[in-house]
Amino acid sequence: MTPRTDDADPAASAGAENRAGNGAGETSAASTITAGGALLARLKAVGVDYIFANSGTDFPPIIEGLAEAAARNVELPQALVMPHESAAMGMAHGYYLATGRAQAVMAHTNVGLANCAIGAINAATEQIPVLLFSGRTPVLEQGRKGARTVPIGWGQEMRDQSALVREACKWDYELRFPEQVPDVVDRAHAIANSTPRGPVYVSLPRETLCEPCPSEGLSRPASMAPARARADAGAVEAAADLLAAAERPVIVAQRGCGSEAAFAALSALARDWAIPVLQYWAVQLAIPTDHPMAAGADPSPWIEEADVILAIDCIAPWSPDVHRPAEGCRIVHLGEDPLSGRFPVRNFRSDLSLMGEVADGILAIAAAMGRRREQAGHQAGGRIERRRRTAGPAIAKARAAVLARAEAGGGLPMTKDHASLCLSRAIGDRRATVLSELGCPLSPLSLREPGSWYQEPHSGGLGWSFPAALGMSLADRGRLVVATMGDGSYIFSNPAACHQIAEALALPVLVLVLNNGEWGAVRQSVLGIYPDGYASRTNTMPLTSLAPTPDFTKIAQASRAWTALVSDGAELPGVLAAAIGHVETRRTQALVEIRVRP
Repeated sequence: MTPRTDDADPAASAGAENRAGNGAGETSAASTITAGGALLARLKAVGVDYIFANSGTDFPPIIEGLAEAAARNVELPQALVMPHESAAMGMAHGYYLATGRAQAVMAHTNVGLANCAIGAINAATEQIPVLLFSGRTPVLEQGRKGARTVPIGWGQEMRDQSALVREACKWDYELRFPEQVPDVVDRAHAIANSTPRGPVYVSLPRETLCEPCPSEGLSRPASMAPARARADAGAVEAAADLLAAAERPVIVAQRGCGSEAAFAALSALARDWAIPVLQYWAVQLAIPTDHPMAAGADPSPWIEEADVILAIDCIAPWSPDVHRPAEGCRIVHLGEDPLSGRFPVRNFRSDLSLMGEVADGILAIAAAMGRRREQAGHQAGGRIERRRRTAGPAIAKARAAVLARAEAGGGLPMTKDHASLCLSRAIGDRRATVLSELGCPLSPLSLREPGSWYQEPHSGGLGWSFPAALGMSLADRGRLVVATMGDGSYIFSNPAACHQIAEALALPVLVLVLNNGEWGAVRQSVLGIYPDGYASRTNTMPLTSLAPTPDFTKIAQASRAWTALVSDGAELPGVLAAAIGHVETRRTQALVEIRVRP
């Protein structure tokens, strides 16, 4: 930790003493700024580009701080109006995925924070750093700037407001004094970005934000660096020994590789050693979908036949009730939190646990394997070639079957797989990112670059895909960003709010709503547990139907989006080409509603 260089600043110290002595803020106007403005300025200093804000009656000092900073030429993050807090959290999530930089969300007291809770749960599950702030209803009823003025000042008070998100956050705190602002922001940012990453929360009482804060040093570098872990070198060598000596090694990856270099390294490792790579419930792409060792999403029979398994950043690398590794199989887990300690029950065996940055871990294992490949004798080479002769054709056959099934799924209505295949062809060689929330499946897509695929978080907080796509588009407006989702997920996303944001910020996202008129995930869960039960034999399964289905194009049209509705698979390629053409030339949003089979 580097000590703050403004700790000994005479002006800052004098201001602190004045406030400590009488609370009257006797420092001169030239050397102070409202605590609300100081908070914003400090966020910019630690690297926050945007504040995704849904304002309320606790925001006067924040709004005044924005105006004050602008008048005094103080550099701030750009504050964006978010019509709903779920959109704010989703955009912060997506922006981080695109840039690797944590952003800030500001919400209105307890009610706004409650709307942030699902986004905080999603961010915590997927280890996404977010700096979450919300106002706190004023403590005092009168006699101080910022005291309560309207009835909600009483109605929104809680004994423990932070409890709304505490279980999803790594750290939480309530700002007590204005001079704390730089240290609290620095600490929040450092903790959020430390291994394992995740959201943090700070409560902001209105009276505190109204008080003057020393302005000196607000733009100085952060006083606290994030703590980053790296896998133990001996454990890396042990993992490489296991993989190099294995007859039937398998790799399972769920959250991608962490960097472009690690993505390339894993692809090369899988190719050179002929190791199948599973992407079971993958939320990020770890290997090209058409890689000769990309074994798809189904763990069977790979898991059951493996003698060594490397699970890369997996919350659940397989289903224990369905897939059962052999008794003698050695299992290695690599990740920021390889044992997933924030989840009370998770009992996957781990013979070797490597904690650290995922990209660093993959690169270290790949380097260690490279040394072993150079030293490998005829016996090791024979094992590799046997795998290449057996696993290679099996993977190619399975891939061909996936594509053939998707091709055959056209017609009226089409399958989700067919829609996914059409999307893949429409994207072609463009720089593109596909986000899927119970929308287009990964398997029929041909994706070859890191950052080209994201799936909804494993926490299942629905309504994520659309706002996350907006955050990605904000980060990289030149990239084609496609948000695909089921009809239920689209409804969960507060679509009117998201379309308003897309229009207001001129974000050229393409939204695909795959409408099957039901909560298909719920139906599949019922059939998985009761395959021959009463519900399986009903024409309409209880509590799953979303009929009558709305015309979703009308929601998008309210914000001037280009729209189309497609039911026949034969028409989809042309419609997707037109939609992408609109997004790329007119640079505004488009929505295609695709009617698919239940």
